[in-house]
Amino acid sequence: MSGWTAILPLKLSEDRKSRLAPVLSLEERREMSDQMAERVFAKLRSVSAIDEIIMLSPRPLPDWPVRHVVDQGRGLNTGLDEVALTIPERLLVIHGDLPLLSAPDISALLDAAESSGAAIAPDRHGQGTNALALWMRPPAFTFAFGPNSFALHQQRLGDTLAVVQRKGLACDVDTPDDLAHVQTLKFTRSD
Repeated sequence: MSGWTAILPLKLSEDRKSRLAPVLSLEERREMSDQMAERVFAKLRSVSAIDEIIMLSPRPLPDWPVRHVVDQGRGLNTGLDEVALTIPERLLVIHGDLPLLSAPDISALLDAAESSGAAIAPDRHGQGTNALALWMRPPAFTFAFGPNSFALHQQRLGDTLAVVQRKGLACDVDTPDDLAHVQTLKFTRSD
């Protein structure tokens, strides 16, 4: 298995993770966001099937050896659709707020996509999409990240879509409840 390109979209705004403001200061949110993104980046780099990592963000991070594509601020899905046009096959989109992510989680998603054509990792609530792997991008396919993206991606990809449910892929951090859930799980996971 080889030849995958991973797209890691990052907001990098000063006031990121604003829904966590009731429990974390601005500096704590920035630090946590950076740490989660660095973990996801490190796990992507450790998967031999991934040949290239593209960071989609408003600005590059100078210490990250990746190809940077400037997020023009027209919305995540538009940005992803434009970048995906340059990647004909084996495309992974994964979010940077997965603090429990492991290399085996990523490999399981890519393996499922190779077997079925596409694979999705829903969030723990079964509503959002934390990662999406496409063996080949279907004609006229457009990304649907945002509210109810799990159901929307299922509709757009149909029978070719495998659902991969693993804690490392499911546990993102958007709300205080998500943060509490992940902190509880960290005590039971060594990776």
